[in-house]
Amino acid sequence: MIRNPIDVSTRVSSNLSALIETRLNTDDPEEYVTLAVIRDYLTDMLSAAFTETEHIHHFDINDSLLDELDALIEEFGETALASDFVQNSASEPMSRVIDAVINSRDQDNPPTLEAVREAIAMGLPARLVGDGVLDEDEDDALLAEIDALINRHGGDALAEEFLRYE
Repeated sequence: MIRNPIDVSTRVSSNLSALIETRLNTDDPEEYVTLAVIRDYLTDMLSAAFTETEHIHHFDINDSLLDELDALIEEFGETALASDFVQNSASEPMSRVIDAVINSRDQDNPPTLEAVREAIAMGLPARLVGDGVLDEDEDDALLAEIDALINRHGGDALAEEFLRYE
């Protein structure tokens, strides 16, 4: 298997990344899980989970994941390793929030993901928008992103480990 020379995980939504990670965690570690395997997994999961009526209700979410996955397969090929597409870092806006939390705290106690979540809930993104650190549209998804990071890595994970600057 050839690994991608670029960080392709930055091109994947957090929802698709979490789905890939879930599938990877259920497999034999020596098995190569490709994007084609992930597509089969998603298709099987959707077929088993939804009746036709429920599928219509969840149409946008499911189709958007399939569309995103199909676009990745078209660009990188169905034999691309799925593990390359799992996000292990925060988005650029979340990195700026984490950086602000780090810079506002005592260095003896580095902030955890839970501390970042608390700062977001207490209005830090609005202050960062006012300071010009974040754009207005960048603060909308921060709470969902930090919750996803906490669900995947735990609230006690050190926030600085997820910093990413492009």
